[in-house]
Amino acid sequence: MSVIEAVVFDIGNVLVEWNPRHLYRKVFTDEARMEAFLADICTMEWHVEHDRGVSFESNAAPLKERHPEHAELIDLWGDRQLEMNAGPVPGTAALLSKLKQRGVPVHGLTNMPSPVFPALCERFPELCLLEKVVVSGDEGVIKPDPRIFEILIERAALDPRATLYIDDSQRNVDAAVALGFRSHHFRDADGLALDLVRLGLA
Repeated sequence: MSVIEAVVFDIGNVLVEWNPRHLYRKVFTDEARMEAFLADICTMEWHVEHDRGVSFESNAAPLKERHPEHAELIDLWGDRQLEMNAGPVPGTAALLSKLKQRGVPVHGLTNMPSPVFPALCERFPELCLLEKVVVSGDEGVIKPDPRIFEILIERAALDPRATLYIDDSQRNVDAAVALGFRSHHFRDADGLALDLVRLGLA
């Protein structure tokens, strides 16, 4: 089996905690009403178009036409989307930093709207340690589509067989494995740390 020569991190819920509830708990006083809003109106199926590169304005317009009584709450998604990122995932930044110190190339591959990643880099300096970062909103294609992995392979000159891919989504992990990557299905930093030791990276 190939020696690991590079590591690729997903960002949301691997390096930075992301959940729209971090924002909407600030404006809803009733948890059940918030959950209904996120299940029926601002759904993940709706949001994924932002990750695909569709602007918030164009994606929100038909939604607000269908739900005019919730227009202000819908607009919060675009106006205050950075508040959906609560903080660093405990422990992962330290592992990223140690890999960097050992001279292991570290890259990023994320489903994320285009404007969000630069803002997150200002807030979470550890993201600046990533060398090549492919953001779905910039490319118009989202994981688990193989095309976005292939973009990173080309830009970072990766050999998937010698690259560890880390993601909290099993679908994305499966897509990486299908392309030849070694993989880690992320649950917490302790589990990742054990896998890095097993692979000779720590």
